[in-house]
Amino acid sequence: MPIETVVTGLGTIGPYGFGREALAKALAAGKPVASEVDRGGGWHREGGSRLAALIREPDLSRWIPPAAARRMSFPSKLAVAAGKMALPDAGIETVASEGGRAGVYLATAFGPVHNTEKLLRQIFLEGAEAAQPFYFSECVANTPAAQLAIAVGARGPNVTIVQREAGPLLAVGRGAQAVREGRVDRALAGAVEEIPPLLHALLGRFGALAQAEEKLAEQPRPLDRRRNGILAGEGASLLVLEREDAARARGARILARVRWSGAAFDATAGVTDWGTGHDALAAALRAGLATAGGAAGISMIVSGASGAKRGDLLEARVLKAVWGEAPLPPVMTPKAVTGEYGGGILAAGLLALEGKALAPFPEAPELDPEIGFSPHRGAVPEKRARVLLTGLASGGAAAWLLLERAS
Repeated sequence: MPIETVVTGLGTIGPYGFGREALAKALAAGKPVASEVDRGGGWHREGGSRLAALIREPDLSRWIPPAAARRMSFPSKLAVAAGKMALPDAGIETVASEGGRAGVYLATAFGPVHNTEKLLRQIFLEGAEAAQPFYFSECVANTPAAQLAIAVGARGPNVTIVQREAGPLLAVGRGAQAVREGRVDRALAGAVEEIPPLLHALLGRFGALAQAEEKLAEQPRPLDRRRNGILAGEGASLLVLEREDAARARGARILARVRWSGAAFDATAGVTDWGTGHDALAAALRAGLATAGGAAGISMIVSGASGAKRGDLLEARVLKAVWGEAPLPPVMTPKAVTGEYGGGILAAGLLALEGKALAPFPEAPELDPEIGFSPHRGAVPEKRARVLLTGLASGGAAAWLLLERAS
């Protein structure tokens, strides 16, 4: 009998607030949860993007004591808080109290950028001897995963994945595989990100961010003809993964079963852009889905489309190639609300499986002829046995995650 991996807990923090109900409320409102970025540092280009999906309530003291928080970067705090939110959601007090081996699989696109900025500022302005060791230890990309493991007592594998937009799905896929193969009994898997002003300015200078144009307001428009960039978003989302037989034995509530996860690489992609290798990516997705019952049984697609011109086009071409002449299931785009990064797509995928809807469009969509379909907004299908999550990254990484209802 095959070993199945299930999701039993969710912790999520983002611009929408704390927890699944806050995220569900934001998705039901259907508008980007965006606020003004501090441009006082002078890094932003004139006329560029002004908004990001920022966390507006940074008080995490209910999960992290002040004495511990003062030794952590903001991404480390987010990861620890989301992890400590996910465990009780799974009915687990602490990893240590449940015994067994627990691993951490965490994705980040940029790591603790603000601490890196502070460290480099000290070195450039005051000399290398002035560098604070704290800033160094809390500026490397794998620190949030390490702090999370220390905080919850997870003594198994500790993995940090840096694959941009594909990272959150890759992290869950790696965690699910480790559980399925018996290398760990339980895994905390997900993503974390912060968007300080310097990073926002750099993304703007690379042309990645949505911006106002003539009569169009600044906002992301995934899969829409008028899209001109993403909304950068910060936050953390962590899932608790464990064996289905073990979860049922302890009476845990099962949120979803990880039916399949897969990854591929688009060799046509540049270092900072999406490629044109949709045929190869579609072949990889088609082959993976064939091992899990095929595409026909998928009720919804929770797409990683974010408003990026070339990224969304590649996403659409992959999906259309896989489904061929068959109609696509409804394609939801939660990054229109939560922004890109921070793992909000993981939490939105679970909520979609539970039946939580993404509100109708605040403005009428415009069909992009090259894409050929518009994203779905409004009620989710009544029959939603399986949800496919997608993530195609600039630079070439690709990942997919197939979740299904377990009861």
